[in-house]
Amino acid sequence: MIELLMDGIHLSFWWIMDHLLIINIILSILIIFFQRRNPTTVWTWLLVLYFIPGLGFILYLVLGQNFHKDRMFRMKEIEGQVKYAVRKQGESIYRRELRFRDPELDRYRQLMLYNLNACEAVLTDNNDIRIYTDGKEKFKALLWEMEHARSYIHLQYYIIKRDELWKQIEEVLIRKARQGVEVRVLFDSMGCRTMHNKDWERLEAEGIHVAEFFPAVLGKLQLRVNYRNHRKIAVIDGRIGFVGGFNIGREYLGRDPKFGYWRDTHICLEGSAVLSLAIRFILDWNYAASENLFLDDRLFETPHFERNGREPVQIISSGPDSHSQEIRDNYLHLIHLAKKSICIQTPYFIPDTDILDALKIAAKSGVDVRIMIPCKPDHPFVYWATYSYLGEMIEAGAKCYTYDNGFLHAKCLCVDGQVTCMGTANMDIRSFALNFEVNAVIYSARVTRQLEQAFHNDMEKSTLVTRKMYRNRGMVIRIKEQVSRLLSPVL
Repeated sequence: MIELLMDGIHLSFWWIMDHLLIINIILSILIIFFQRRNPTTVWTWLLVLYFIPGLGFILYLVLGQNFHKDRMFRMKEIEGQVKYAVRKQGESIYRRELRFRDPELDRYRQLMLYNLNACEAVLTDNNDIRIYTDGKEKFKALLWEMEHARSYIHLQYYIIKRDELWKQIEEVLIRKARQGVEVRVLFDSMGCRTMHNKDWERLEAEGIHVAEFFPAVLGKLQLRVNYRNHRKIAVIDGRIGFVGGFNIGREYLGRDPKFGYWRDTHICLEGSAVLSLAIRFILDWNYAASENLFLDDRLFETPHFERNGREPVQIISSGPDSHSQEIRDNYLHLIHLAKKSICIQTPYFIPDTDILDALKIAAKSGVDVRIMIPCKPDHPFVYWATYSYLGEMIEAGAKCYTYDNGFLHAKCLCVDGQVTCMGTANMDIRSFALNFEVNAVIYSARVTRQLEQAFHNDMEKSTLVTRKMYRNRGMVIRIKEQVSRLLSPVL
């Protein structure tokens, strides 16, 4: 009897293995011949499928699907009047008719033109910018601005958690909705998976419009880890706009003992760039809610700005619905333009080959390249892959730091004290190609130097990772790095 049982188990095992092999062969054919992927990503998935049979198949179903972009994402195009403004400004930049208050910005004309052509990102130069590096200050400002809303409040966040911070925000939203302010909340299904349906139903019962980006199936089952909407946008009355790294949760106030103090970067815009943020929100809302807010002219009325700003800004976005990786290209373009200094703060540093090579060339050419990452992981595989790339930059001569005063979540690249690209995009392949992101390109010495000063202040709370320290890391860390590095194209 035992022998028959063992024979049955033996046959079942080989039956499973045979079918897994057939499935892996079919998936391999699909990946190689029917999906246009980066060769590195292709090889990574083939290794996962054949070295981890069974589990590799499940990982591919969750992480590896490459849905055809044109078929899956049909975001409504920007209206004709914006396209006209883009075309006219492009001609002005190309003919060198556009004049800058700071003549140093003239060398960034090509980047401005690229953003116009690739992102339809109009350059506005009447913006006032406030910088927030502390969550308490950022949310204090957001709550104040929402309290003074008269027409509408549009909120879009990747993560919203059911805690005291959301309770504060929810109370303001409900109160303003009762006063006749039109309120919309757009959230990502994966990032807000800890929220309950009754939380959104409570808002809807108060007349607040709610939309979910890529809803889960069968309740909380998430089949799409990729293609998440990672944007964090707040627009109030078309007058005030917020964008940056802070999500909504107590950890962003530094109240989570796991992370400690939360160091992030967010900006508040007042000026014509707010319209670009408003359009970005509307495009995402139209897709998620199956609605066309472009028909509502009230959302595009030009408000009176209380401050007379002078900062030139372009709002750029990228994602799986784009034909190119616009934010990644901005990073690459700025790195190539750097003559003196590059400062990068990012929680995840997993660059593609072009970005990595550009940074190494800059460092070896005498540009002062400084990179700062957290000292603690929130995603272990991502952290150790980050550390391995940091090692390459250290060998190239860059100064690399681990932030020790809590968790670093800022996403910011500053070049030559002149231009900053900051927002929601990390310096990693996921942000470049798989997530929906939004950044602000700020052509301002004042803002850039302020952010560079924040970087230098953070250096006092960080550890400089020297070549000796990196070379003396233990065998366990080396193994973690190598395994994570192999998986980095799909992390």
